Amino acid sequence: MHVAVLGAGYAGVTLTRTLERQLPESAEITLVDERDTHLVQHLLHRAVRNPEIEDQLQVPLEECCQRATIREATVESVDADEGRVNIDDGTLSYDIGAICLGARTAYYGLSGVRSRATPLKRLEDAREIRSAFLDCCEDGGRVVVGGAGLSGVQVAGELADLAREEGAESAVDVVLLEQKADVAPGFPEPFQNAVADALDCRGIDVRTGTTVTGADETTLTTDAGTTIEYDQLVWTGGITGQPSLGDTRRQVQSTLRLGRRTFGLGDAVRVIDDEGERVPATAQSAVGQASVAAENIAALADSGVGGFEPRLSRYVYRSRGWVVTVGDATVAQVGSRVLRGKPAKALKTSIGVRHLAGVGAVEDAVAFVRESVGGSQA
Repeated sequence: MHVAVLGAGYAGVTLTRTLERQLPESAEITLVDERDTHLVQHLLHRAVRNPEIEDQLQVPLEECCQRATIREATVESVDADEGRVNIDDGTLSYDIGAICLGARTAYYGLSGVRSRATPLKRLEDAREIRSAFLDCCEDGGRVVVGGAGLSGVQVAGELADLAREEGAESAVDVVLLEQKADVAPGFPEPFQNAVADALDCRGIDVRTGTTVTGADETTLTTDAGTTIEYDQLVWTGGITGQPSLGDTRRQVQSTLRLGRRTFGLGDAVRVIDDEGERVPATAQSAVGQASVAAENIAALADSGVGGFEPRLSRYVYRSRGWVVTVGDATVAQVGSRVLRGKPAKALKTSIGVRHLAGVGAVEDAVAFVRESVGGSQA
């Protein structure tokens, strides 16, 4: 029995570690990713202001896995029914597989935006954003962040606090654009209000109800016919599927079944849970889906693909709350209660520590605690 996990993000690494415990030693497990490290994506924005934490955000896959074979390769296409993967150095076949390839930044075909904006998906992106922003701090200018979801809010907060640290508050304008009527769209109103307050405290120019239609080298255009000049453009305006999956995020139901031999989970797909609710694309939901996928892969392994079809487990989304940093400020919501200050920061730190420890990076988890406790909080 050969099980292949495609992608080493939150869903892929969590699933691989769970399968290593649940599947018999005779089962072969292969983890495929284009890099040899797992990136702690939900803390990536912090590297924009604090590049010294980069090492903590990269966990070698050899440390994450105990017995899985790690194959460093780029997935080019997948046949989810036949269990066949085309990769950049050949092909890979599997009995049961899981697609955990994550998502790409969506530019929605907006003219000029893809070529002129920097996304935030990799450490290289964080470095590029920081370098360009420091130039703005020195020369003066306007930085526009497109998209006020949690990623956009966090990037804008880091940039505003970096400008303060550089003594450039008066020289740099940080503008945060959002198509919807509120920042953090889709989240509860008390959480949205607390996030808006934190952005305002940092002097960030928030412009909701603003839809970008295109960009040239210095100017954004909007559907209202107005223009917004910029010196640097960061884009966090949404996600789309990987080229290997036809640039789409296919929909899966609560069993996470994507094909006869394959499951799909995490940001790579759009999940509808067992209560008919669309599941948000977050690290929290990806980790939860990994547990269900592991149970279903084990059930198929026991029964044999193509034989008696076992009863599969079903995923139900249950939010454990939300937390977002806005520079040195932190806002969280647990149940109906909104937290700020030290309680919110403690929650954010605990999430980071749990994930690092959960993927086998215990030393990095300890270092993360030290770095977080030593930071300031507003």
